[in-house]
Amino acid sequence: MRTPRTSAVLLGAALLAGALTAPPALADAPDRAPVAARPALAPRLDTASNFRDLGGYATADGRRVRPGVVYRSNSLAHLSAADQQTLLGLGITLDVDLRNYRERSDDPDLLPAGIAYKVADVEDLTHGISFANPALGSLLYGFLIGLVTGSSNLGQSIAYPFMVDFSGASRAYHDLLTSIAANPGATVFHCTAGKDRTGWGAAVLLTILGVPKATVYQDYMASNTYLGRTDAVESAWLDEAFHEVDRAYGSFDGYVRDGLKLSDATVAALRARLLTA
Repeated sequence: MRTPRTSAVLLGAALLAGALTAPPALADAPDRAPVAARPALAPRLDTASNFRDLGGYATADGRRVRPGVVYRSNSLAHLSAADQQTLLGLGITLDVDLRNYRERSDDPDLLPAGIAYKVADVEDLTHGISFANPALGSLLYGFLIGLVTGSSNLGQSIAYPFMVDFSGASRAYHDLLTSIAANPGATVFHCTAGKDRTGWGAAVLLTILGVPKATVYQDYMASNTYLGRTDAVESAWLDEAFHEVDRAYGSFDGYVRDGLKLSDATVAALRARLLTA
């Protein structure tokens, strides 16, 4: 159990690191009133409980995200023969795996012929280690906000800012989004539980498409329902990632341009492919 003295030391360290600021993402959190439920757009998979379609959501300008183009999921390492056929029936031709080397080695994806496989490792270290913000400041900030919000998992409170700051993560999400834009078939992307690395990837994609933030949070929080747990994800973790976007890059557009290094052409291709009138 953390003692008051330990908490005080963490708070003091955060002050010294310049991390103790009023976090706009928490102060100006999106309206989390329930939004209209969308119809089930994809069949459930018996062997991948967090599999779902990212389509069907309304955008701020009145369009909708096209169903049947991008799916998010948890691990695809234990797919039954029936679930593999379901993926093929949905027109999925590309699987993007966000997991690290150990996860991929221990539980490789089980895919039918006809679905290509691509790695976009969010934790990849092979290209070196660098951060958009000083790593210590992000670590201390995550601890601080985790304490303030009463996070049930301080590790997650640290991990979400790092998914924004860490160059390996930015490279992985760049690869994910460019792959979606270029793939003529449907794409599924996943990590292990399909809630954190996948959750941030889905939040980024939906935000690029113009989906309102309240709806982005609804999709993120739905992992609690699909996984059958009340504590799989917490809205404060997503708050921290969006706040880190503003801290490190000034705006979401800055993150897309300078962090993910997505070209205007790629963003335009995502919107053309995924948005309906």
